[in-house]
Amino acid sequence: MVTEKFTNIEPEKQDRVITAALKEFSEHGYEKASTNRIVKQAGIGKGMLFYYFKNKKELYYYLIDYSIDYVTNEYLGHINENVVDFIERYRQIAQIKMKKYAENPHVFNFLGSIYINKDVKLPQELQKRFIDAREYGYRVLFRNVDTSLFRQDIDSDKILKLIYWTLEGYEQEILKKLEGQKLSQIDYEPYWDELDQYLDILKKVYYRQEGGKNDHFDSRQYY
Repeated sequence: MVTEKFTNIEPEKQDRVITAALKEFSEHGYEKASTNRIVKQAGIGKGMLFYYFKNKKELYYYLIDYSIDYVTNEYLGHINENVVDFIERYRQIAQIKMKKYAENPHVFNFLGSIYINKDVKLPQELQKRFIDAREYGYRVLFRNVDTSLFRQDIDSDKILKLIYWTLEGYEQEILKKLEGQKLSQIDYEPYWDELDQYLDILKKVYYRQEGGKNDHFDSRQYY
């Protein structure tokens, strides 16, 4: 089994191989990724790489498994679900993601490149893992939300959907802008700042304000 062979080597060498391979695939895509560049960057022989992995595709699949585990445990696993304010939880999630991205950008770039470019058809089991991880992230986002914080003249489920659809639409717009780009070379700071601004606007629109000012909402005040 790949993981048994590979995980038996020293952790420092594992990290070098994983980092080099994640970087190569995220920057060049599957088809143009070069195992020669991977082994050179990792400082190992090519024969050694193919001792651990039968071919480039097996390495690619291993990296998907590795990246999903990393995001699930190191990112989603650190989200505090005791933050019951929906928008503040979303803000917290964005901040944790930014911190984890700074620690291991190649994982997020790699998964992002798969989601954006879809240049390899994944096996059904791996595709299911990819989808399940994404759905788990949604559950963490929505679970145990305090809907009493929302304004009272709109159904709370509708508010949740409206906020989510807005943020999902924003995410899709960003993904469209990033399509085809090398994610490792993008400055994400302006996107985080813009997201923060949108979250504040959504809070003004959909949350109860002091004194119940938005119990009877007049959309003209925002134009």
